Amino acid sequence: MRRTSALAGSIVFLVIAPGTLAGLVPWSLTGWRIGRNLLALRIAGGLLIVGGLLLLLECFGRFALEGHGTPAPVAPAERLVMSGPYRRVRNPMYAAVTAMILGQSALFAAPLVALYGAAVWLGFHAFVLAYEEPRLRAEFPAEYPLFAAAVPRWIPRLTRWRGY
Repeated sequence: MRRTSALAGSIVFLVIAPGTLAGLVPWSLTGWRIGRNLLALRIAGGLLIVGGLLLLLECFGRFALEGHGTPAPVAPAERLVMSGPYRRVRNPMYAAVTAMILGQSALFAAPLVALYGAAVWLGFHAFVLAYEEPRLRAEFPAEYPLFAAAVPRWIPRLTRWRGY
């Protein structure tokens, strides 16, 4: 896939998938009104939202520029992305979206959004186990098993993986 097509496809998918999961749904539950909770929780929530968004944007760009594709299953990356945040955790995009949702739960004092975030993460986990990892093992038989053995699925490594 050409770089411009990969970037365009990634932007469209970013708006549709994470935009809905981490934007539209939490907004529909909270109206994005700051909650009356501890200032520390509101600050932590804001940091999770900003950090998650920055990580998500970085990963989407990396898929387009290095992977020559998009995160969308209909136009997947042609190369296995194992750099940047992927040197610490295999699924930083899912972690970023979950962090953004949980951050909104804290910022807006919305326990229902926290439950929604847990459900989204469970959906991500099921998708990774049932579809994504088997597809990556089949598509990248030499690289993915080494990557999966060295880089954890959800809990980031403290040090960067230096393979590949």
